[in-house]
Amino acid sequence: MLLCLFLPQLPGKKDLFIEADLMSPLDRIANVSILKQHEVDKLYKVENKPIVSTSDQLCFLVRPRIKNMKYVADIVNADKTMGRSRKYKIIFSPQKFYTCELVLEEEGIYGDVTCDEWAFYLLPLDDDLLSMELPEFFRDYFLEGDQRWISTVARALQLLNSLFGPFANTYGIGRCAKMVYDVWRELVEESEGDSQARRPEITHVFLMDRDVDYVTALCSQVVYEGLVDDTFCIKCGSVDFGPDVTSSDRSFKVLLNAQDKVFSEIRNEHFSNVFSFLSQKARNLQTQYDRRRGMDIKQMKNFVSQELKGLKQEHRLLSLHIGACESIMKKKTKQDFQELLKTEHALLEGFDIRESTSYIEEHIDRQVSPSESLRLMCLLSVTENGLIPKDYRSLKTQYLQSYGPEHLLTFHNLKRIGLLTEQAPGETLTAVESKVSKLVTDRAAGKLTDAFNSLARKSNFRGISKKLGLIPRVDGEYNLKVPRDMAYVFSGAYVPLSCKIIEQVLERKGWLGLEEVVRLLNGNEFAPTEPVMEENPAWEAQCVILAVFLGGCTFSEISALRFLGKEKGTIQCTGLLSPPLLGRKDLAARNCPPPSWKETHSITLWHRLNELALPVPLATETGPAAATEANCQAVA
Repeated sequence: MLLCLFLPQLPGKKDLFIEADLMSPLDRIANVSILKQHEVDKLYKVENKPIVSTSDQLCFLVRPRIKNMKYVADIVNADKTMGRSRKYKIIFSPQKFYTCELVLEEEGIYGDVTCDEWAFYLLPLDDDLLSMELPEFFRDYFLEGDQRWISTVARALQLLNSLFGPFANTYGIGRCAKMVYDVWRELVEESEGDSQARRPEITHVFLMDRDVDYVTALCSQVVYEGLVDDTFCIKCGSVDFGPDVTSSDRSFKVLLNAQDKVFSEIRNEHFSNVFSFLSQKARNLQTQYDRRRGMDIKQMKNFVSQELKGLKQEHRLLSLHIGACESIMKKKTKQDFQELLKTEHALLEGFDIRESTSYIEEHIDRQVSPSESLRLMCLLSVTENGLIPKDYRSLKTQYLQSYGPEHLLTFHNLKRIGLLTEQAPGETLTAVESKVSKLVTDRAAGKLTDAFNSLARKSNFRGISKKLGLIPRVDGEYNLKVPRDMAYVFSGAYVPLSCKIIEQVLERKGWLGLEEVVRLLNGNEFAPTEPVMEENPAWEAQCVILAVFLGGCTFSEISALRFLGKEKGTIQCTGLLSPPLLGRKDLAARNCPPPSWKETHSITLWHRLNELALPVPLATETGPAAATEANCQAVA
């Protein structure tokens, strides 16, 4: 691990300070024993309070942020004031920015510290899932317009290109995707290695901006893995199950990947199918346990040595997932989840918009959840291509009255990135609406208004949905046990737009025939000028697709792509994400949060220096996060 090359540069015992959002990725690739081998004495979390370290050597593993430079400067200057001499080293992940050096110089400590870069690009979360763990990529690029991470994503692609040979066909859509592609092509031309002569192992690459498909990221997830994330929050492929799941006073950290035999079979299933599967699994396990009855001594010895350990592990995981399902059910029943899904489906189909708006107003007035209310407002806005002025002002006023005026900045940010917008006066028949409302009751006026608005204009989402058939037309009930298409990830109500684009481009071998869809998506599409696959049709026997989501991805989309790969038979889908995976409420709430008023003046500055990326896995013992927690408790 490259990090271990930097630690010996401070020979002898040293204390390591790790920034909070680097702890989970580091847990996946290194354990405390590895760090101890490089003479790391104690681990601490970077936080805004005086340090208690007594070591003569301090090492800081941080993101390239101004606040981190000020944190280090305060420590160094405090030591100078007390006349204490120590050695200081800053390791930036993933890279060092000139701004950071400038702050160190302004604070008068530039000559007192040494700096290095830890280029940590890709973190494998599973057999078919890679993450760059860039938590603020979406906010930096789509909200702030900060392009610093473009080259980082391009370098990650180049790393994969060097490991698996040249990409046979590269497609993309979105402004960010186009910039990443251009920078990556420059890196390929600069390298001029022998990889170009290799047989491509990755046959298709799709680069896609998150703002191409906001709708999918705003819909409630109903596949098991997505619900686990929404309820318990999956971090770097692992989740902490609390006492309500474990039925004890302890919490368990569980790694969720293909090695978990129970989880691997239910992760992509619609939640309605999970309980029946777990029940059958429990019966099968009991049958296997019962086999030990009637065994002779030799058979019992073989059973204990070869099968018992695996059965116990499977039984433990089964108990945890049953507990997780029960916890999810309690929460969703309390929130009236079915009514929420019904409203979302109506918004996706464009029916009963007035009733859906009333539901959102009730949701806000009851103060069910600030993030849920915000998400529903954004979904209404995106599917209708903006809210009519009257509804926008009404919903905004009610939200601010329910959840506080500090959310004014949240509304401003959501408007800037196109998640929650107001239609221009010329886009609606407000004059006709006002006359109608004087003549008929409010309820009737609302329905007539919906009709007038639909006649006045069609939103881009409606046009795209019709062109691509995103809303399945099914006679009777949609069969969730044996799904026929990717719509099952949203209970048969909607096929994820991002996944549908990938499917269509793959079938058409390009954007030919999708010109109208591309126009509605604001263009910036690209395709290979010299596709390698045309010269080697035999390679099509096994397609490996790399889908790169710039700005985050949901578990629903990952499940849909896995379904697509299974349906096509010869396709293996792999996902690469710039930020971590998005929960259904993260897009609006996490990326556009309200600051505390004391931070308002500095928020732009703080949010302009953020994250990066990560690679290679390793077995985890006790991770740095756990060790840091223990240190904090010992100090207390």
